[in-house]
Amino acid sequence: MAKYGRGLICVPMSEKLCNKLDLKKMVPNNTDPFETAFTVSVDLKGNGVTSGISAADRAKTVLALVDNKTKPGDLTRPGHVFPLIAREGGVLRRTGHTEASIDFSRLAGLKSAGVLCEIMNDDGTMSRLPELIKVAKKFNLKIVSIEDLIAYRMKNDSLISKIFDENISTEHGGYRLRGYRQTNNNQIHLALTLSEWKPDEPVLTRINSSVVENDILKILAGNNDKNYSKIFEKINEAGKGAIIFINQNIEPENILDRINKLKDSNNKLKINNSLNQKEDLKDFGIGAQIIHDISISKIKILSNSGKKPRVGLSGYGLSID
Repeated sequence: MAKYGRGLICVPMSEKLCNKLDLKKMVPNNTDPFETAFTVSVDLKGNGVTSGISAADRAKTVLALVDNKTKPGDLTRPGHVFPLIAREGGVLRRTGHTEASIDFSRLAGLKSAGVLCEIMNDDGTMSRLPELIKVAKKFNLKIVSIEDLIAYRMKNDSLISKIFDENISTEHGGYRLRGYRQTNNNQIHLALTLSEWKPDEPVLTRINSSVVENDILKILAGNNDKNYSKIFEKINEAGKGAIIFINQNIEPENILDRINKLKDSNNKLKINNSLNQKEDLKDFGIGAQIIHDISISKIKILSNSGKKPRVGLSGYGLSID
């Protein structure tokens, strides 16, 4: 990897393994656009490790990271190996190389860890598919894309299950509300849709990583803010569309209880102003599965910042129109 890959050698690991070794996040506020979850770098202490940077030293450190006997005190910090914390749920949660590495290890029946390195050309530029094909042939390697892995897991695994589906009335007209439980943490996510659509028809879609009680409950209570009013105006004008609410931090049962109260008694709950949180990259995989479930294959993004191409999008059977 060091000689022919040339990129930074990293070790994707499950959060459980990282916690076991007390591997803290490298920075408290991750501003990386891809939200790659680096921990503090490490080297194995002793065991013949010298500078920590040689290929042999790094190999020993990597093996130590996945050794059940390794304790936090066996590692020096900072070092020359970079662990990455993988999101639980793999590529169905976050479409990153970190999660893909963990998924491959899991599918092989191995520990939830791997080693990855981005590949650069001789001139220092990043290798693209034509160059990667040459590398694969030279070393007799297989090539697989994140899209392939997502498509496989979509056929064999799922991180969502639908728990309710019914029509509701809002100040913007009649809509259909569907609720989904995330299977790996029991969180509740919601989809609000207008009308039906044909297969392969582009559909206005908003994916919102949100504090659900501040938007969907606000909509049901009939006092949503102007930001959502504009979204509803566009959807109503088009005659169809979807808003996906990816819940970040509200207790699942609390969401269901408050939605039921609003539906059953039209109770006008006093709800705080929307925090207007931005779409969250790390949970796009959950949103993509919900979009797939409501039979959208072509997305016309409703966003304040325009189109946002996603790695692995086609693996969910989705494309951006």
